[in-house]
Amino acid sequence: MFVDQIIIHAKSGHGGNGVERWRHEKFIAKAGPAGGNGGNGGDVYLESVRDLGLLSKYMGSPEFEAGVGEDGQSGSKHGHNGKDITIKVPVGSIVTDVSRNRSYEFFSEGIKERVFKGGQGGFGNEHFKTSTNRSPQETTAGKGGEQGDLRIELTLVVDVGLIGMPNAGKSSLLNAFTNARSAVGAYPFTTLQPHLGDFYGYVIADIPGLIEGAASGKGLGHTFLRHVTRTKMLLHLVSLEHEDPIKEYYTILNELSSYHKSLVEKEEWIIFTKKDLANQEKIDSIQSFIDTSKKRVFIISVETPEGTKELRDALVQYLRES
Repeated sequence: MFVDQIIIHAKSGHGGNGVERWRHEKFIAKAGPAGGNGGNGGDVYLESVRDLGLLSKYMGSPEFEAGVGEDGQSGSKHGHNGKDITIKVPVGSIVTDVSRNRSYEFFSEGIKERVFKGGQGGFGNEHFKTSTNRSPQETTAGKGGEQGDLRIELTLVVDVGLIGMPNAGKSSLLNAFTNARSAVGAYPFTTLQPHLGDFYGYVIADIPGLIEGAASGKGLGHTFLRHVTRTKMLLHLVSLEHEDPIKEYYTILNELSSYHKSLVEKEEWIIFTKKDLANQEKIDSIQSFIDTSKKRVFIISVETPEGTKELRDALVQYLRES
């Protein structure tokens, strides 16, 4: 089950108590204060990782608690600090501390934020020794740590968007590359909303088929172009079943440019699909386009699956390097 919103409860550690202890020397019952301070309680951190299914793992145990600080000891020894706890959240999470109305954003991997500070350790009696108070009996208890409910909302950050005309093979490629089970059918607009897949921790979105006039609202129009603006890079799929694949490619490119200039500035790879259905003459005409294109171009067949391994390996390498 995919979970994109959950409330968990987290608690930082209680500080350890300061203690009253005394140095004992021969013939002197109390030679001086020697009570150590308590250790600080552990802090609570959040850290973003690439794991879309992470929130579902918290459903059965939404309670998290950092370690408590150790009490002070004799011989002027301070207690050990409590162990910090780090709660992993998926990249794209917005976490809100419900009671304090403060939020944290985790839109890239490796962001780490302290959300609850552990309680301060108490002071032992040695801490209170002064020139006028040589035998203090005063100590203080450790303080409680912060705690509260954290609402985690996952706003997906799409790493790769699959775009192209209806029936370009986007759903088939998504299913081949990920554990997604996107609907596949030989008719336009099989995909009525973006489908997502986990690709080695990166998110691939199957953007529903665009058509000529989409930028002005034709077909499913702005609904799907809006999703494209949220992607980091695009795989532009063009079926070799079309009579003129190059024309089909430029049709969609013009729609992207008409909607927003930033879309054509994204990293874009051109993927000619359904190679198994094309004759050699058409493939040769595509090759001349490849020779002059400044973009990365692949010719693949998911059915065979010819070219898909090369595309998969190149995509993994690019995502990890970028």
